[in-house]
Amino acid sequence: MTIQQVLLLLLLWMWLLHPCRTEMLFRRTPDLRPRSSVGRTSGSDGKALHRQKRGWMWNQFFLLEEYTGSDYQYVGKLHSDQDKGDGSLKYILSGDGAGTLFIIDEKTGDIHATRRIDREEKAFYTLRAQAINRRTLRPVEPESEFVIKIHDINDNEPTFPEEIYTASVPEMSVVGTSVVQVTATDADDPSYGNSARVIYSILQGQPYFSVEPETGIIRTALPNMNRENREQYQVVIQAKDMGGQMGGLSGTTTVNITLTDVNDNPPRFPQSTIHLRIPESSPVGTAIGSVKATDADTGKNAEVEYRIIDGDGTDMFDIVTQKDTQEGIITVRKPLDYETRRLYTLKVEAENTHVDPRFYYLGPFKDTTIVKISVEDVDEPPVFSRSSYLFEVHEDIELGTIIGTVMARDPDSASSPIRFSLDRHTDLDRIFNIHSGNGSIYTSKPLDREISQWHNLSVIAAEINNPKDTTRVPVYVRILDVNDNAPQFAVFYDTFVCENARAGQLIQTISAVDKDDPLGGQKFFFSLAAVNPNFTVQDNEDNTARILTRRNGFSRHEISTYLLPVVISDNDYPIQSSTGTLTIRVCACDSRGNMQSCNAEALLLPAGLSTGALIAILLCIIILLVIVVLFAALKRQRKKEPLILSKEDIRDNIVSYNDEGGGEEDTQAFDIGTLRNPAAIEDKKLRRDIIPETLFVPRRTPSAPDNTDVRDFINQRLKEHDTDPSAPPYDSLATYAYEGNDSIAESLSSLESGTTEGDQNYDYLREWGPRFNKLAEMYGGGESDKDAS
Repeated sequence: MTIQQVLLLLLLWMWLLHPCRTEMLFRRTPDLRPRSSVGRTSGSDGKALHRQKRGWMWNQFFLLEEYTGSDYQYVGKLHSDQDKGDGSLKYILSGDGAGTLFIIDEKTGDIHATRRIDREEKAFYTLRAQAINRRTLRPVEPESEFVIKIHDINDNEPTFPEEIYTASVPEMSVVGTSVVQVTATDADDPSYGNSARVIYSILQGQPYFSVEPETGIIRTALPNMNRENREQYQVVIQAKDMGGQMGGLSGTTTVNITLTDVNDNPPRFPQSTIHLRIPESSPVGTAIGSVKATDADTGKNAEVEYRIIDGDGTDMFDIVTQKDTQEGIITVRKPLDYETRRLYTLKVEAENTHVDPRFYYLGPFKDTTIVKISVEDVDEPPVFSRSSYLFEVHEDIELGTIIGTVMARDPDSASSPIRFSLDRHTDLDRIFNIHSGNGSIYTSKPLDREISQWHNLSVIAAEINNPKDTTRVPVYVRILDVNDNAPQFAVFYDTFVCENARAGQLIQTISAVDKDDPLGGQKFFFSLAAVNPNFTVQDNEDNTARILTRRNGFSRHEISTYLLPVVISDNDYPIQSSTGTLTIRVCACDSRGNMQSCNAEALLLPAGLSTGALIAILLCIIILLVIVVLFAALKRQRKKEPLILSKEDIRDNIVSYNDEGGGEEDTQAFDIGTLRNPAAIEDKKLRRDIIPETLFVPRRTPSAPDNTDVRDFINQRLKEHDTDPSAPPYDSLATYAYEGNDSIAESLSSLESGTTEGDQNYDYLREWGPRFNKLAEMYGGGESDKDAS
């Protein structure tokens, strides 16, 4: 017999001994109050009915859940003290499950459950019972309410809400550190027995973790668990009801526990000494190499900061921490020189940036290593003594004068000789040249500051042994000024003097310019080349001068123009001067001195026509020529008439195709006598229907005999036209009039009708068939009529 069966029998025995199991009696109790105080009603017989207090006491029924018997499960019995056992009473049940889940015996009051009941679905049922007279159907007892309570059995095991839990705890945690709490639930009645009392235990995960039996809290059981040794743990927790006693039901769940990282490991360099190499030509900022310290921790606990703490190259190199790879990148800080220093030693330190104070005792959380950097020799280009050169030279120096020297050297230990050259793209005019051996720059063409004040040259230095390795340096040549240009008039002056001018009258103010640029500034002096009786120059001493008249009155008819030479000189050394000539015209002016006309215009008008008149005459001539050309073109176009006006207008000597003509009486289109008398063709009469384009001399041809027929005449004319290229096909009769001899009907032309009409016989038309009957009747009938007449 199993434990469950023993437990079931024990509960059944307890149920059988329960005092309220078998029946509930309707017991009368004495009414302590007066009947009238309870209430009264009136019956049908008119007598007063007094309501009495209920005379029974109700208790609960108890029913064991999950009944497995084959019969209905007995619940209890209802009994009234009015029941005499004669079957006169009838028991009625109503409420939860009445008639379906619970049924009652109407005679005995026995209540049964019709099926298994699960307390977890419903813990109790509320019903109402009443006893009535079977014959009158009147209640003998008032309706009362009672409860059927379902007794629980341990039929549900504890369950966890999650099949798998995930939790974490920091590594190196002390014993008893809480990890996570798991809770199981039991559907059984917690108020009845120990069916719902759950106890927790650990099935897997010892000795690392433990669980509290009552609360389900999982705690660490070992000290200093190291994530670097083991990171993942799987713990199985069991929840058992019945207080964990034998026979209780149980459920399990799995808890995956991860040890999270803490900074309990310092960084460590895998090597105590690291060797790196770099060419001396590497520019500043070039990455030489990297160093990396390993850290067993992860995340921010493994972050490391690198720095150079000692060595003979602290000012030559830098180190930068690469955050994504946690490496220290060593870069060049200053230019390297193999000839100066070939080996550098650095002491590099790596230190954790996030240190946990709880683990200071495991420190220090940093490490150092030695980095040795070797500088490799590279064939370097020449190095100039300066980054740029500035030379100043006067513009009047002689050709071949050295203006300056550039210097360069080979920085390599071999010290190869240097060759210098000029970049001709910076000296397109080849004004300068350079000595290839010593770098001396000299002039090869004259200099002129007024053309170019600055020359920007580029000098190239290359090793003789390695010409491809070159270096450039800018050379700036400034041309200094020399007083080599004479001053001149600033502008062209159009000067005039009035005929009524007076002596001392100002007629012009002049100024001068000079291409030179002396240090003290420009200073000009003005004077006359010779004494002039008409005009004089007055220097204003501000680089300007005034032109004044020396006499009264001028006549443009006597002298229309005066030439005044003016000498302009500067004050620089050597003094430069020039003579400029002013052209002064004599003009007629009004009383205010405003010019009205000058002698040049007055003399030009009587001599001839003005420019505008000449242009107008020329335009008239051009228009007349255009009109003549257009008239000639139109006249020529009118002479050219087309030979064929349209496809229906065929100009021939017979008749147009769209007109039947006048027959033999029409002598306008052709002369029928010409066909009958071929000798008449020699007259070569001109056509009257069209105008020939050109006249040509007729060709003389031998005349045909008087008795020649029309066929010979036509063939002769056809031959003439075929051999004459100048004869157009005016007469289509020469080409198409003759039909030939192949037709049986011979020619139907009416040209010979005058001589052969009486000899024609048309009887043969009747032999050609029905199609020619009408024609035969027309011609044949005519002859018959003629004979009859």
